Amino acid sequence: MVTEEKIEDLPILDELKDSYLNYAMSVIVSRALPDVRDGLKPSQRRILVAMNDLNLGPRSKHRKCAKIVGDTSGNYHPHGDQATYGTLVRMGQLWAMRERLVDPQGNFGSIDDDPPAAMRYTEARMAAAASDMLIDLNRDTVDFIPNYDETTTEPTVLPAKFPNLLVNGSTGIGVGMATSIPPHNAGAVCDALIKLIEDPECGFRDIMQILPGPDFPTGGLICGRKGIIDGYTTGRGLLTVRGKLHTETTKKDRTLVVIDEIPYQTVKSQIVTKIAECVTSGVIPEISDVRDESDRKGMRVVVELRRGGEPDVVINQL
Repeated sequence: MVTEEKIEDLPILDELKDSYLNYAMSVIVSRALPDVRDGLKPSQRRILVAMNDLNLGPRSKHRKCAKIVGDTSGNYHPHGDQATYGTLVRMGQLWAMRERLVDPQGNFGSIDDDPPAAMRYTEARMAAAASDMLIDLNRDTVDFIPNYDETTTEPTVLPAKFPNLLVNGSTGIGVGMATSIPPHNAGAVCDALIKLIEDPECGFRDIMQILPGPDFPTGGLICGRKGIIDGYTTGRGLLTVRGKLHTETTKKDRTLVVIDEIPYQTVKSQIVTKIAECVTSGVIPEISDVRDESDRKGMRVVVELRRGGEPDVVINQL
């Protein structure tokens, strides 16, 4: 039996608009932007669900990241394993997350932008914050949908007792939309939520008394409050963040400018390199040496001044 071919003429402009809108919504909802309810992108959510399936709670034994990535890709997220592993690694980095969702074991990279070890060498389990996001998942608290091959189901969102969106923030670029939410202090966010529950009519200024601004995992100083207020009130604000420094004097009467904290999402090794370039090019001639003395105890980038150098002048130049 020959079926009659059905051809429908469509204006190409209308078809392009409809097709591109469908593509844009798919990118926005299913890849690039977090869900406001749990603050997670689909890849992050699926990793946590896979870890929950493996019973990798905060008190469980660490499991190989290759196993976690394999289960995530096989059951929920059929994309490249390196992309999934990169997402897993970031959720376990102290300098990237205000409150880590993954408790790592092994080489998960460094703030100097060193790459992590291969997934067959590293291990992980859920951190306490991630465990709080999955509580009561099996009690019909959220909707479930079929996974990509309809062999199992996955949650559309996590129950999320932990206020992850504001605490850890998020960045993402979709199609026609983007987000850049800075991280905040967990205690301050919870106190602000309690204030809002107790007094739903409280004003913006009342909330800012409790939650004065972002709190970055790498520290630093936010210059001015206008960017914070603009961001909270309009959704668009520009934050200028500087490193935190102090001065020391050596036994040989040399002045040291010591950098203890750096702006969020900057690479420490690149900062050291840039300072060295400024010295060699003569932009900051009062510096005699710069070295990285950071260790497990914390960050310490030392800028040594020449004799007679003014630390305030050098700090302003830096």
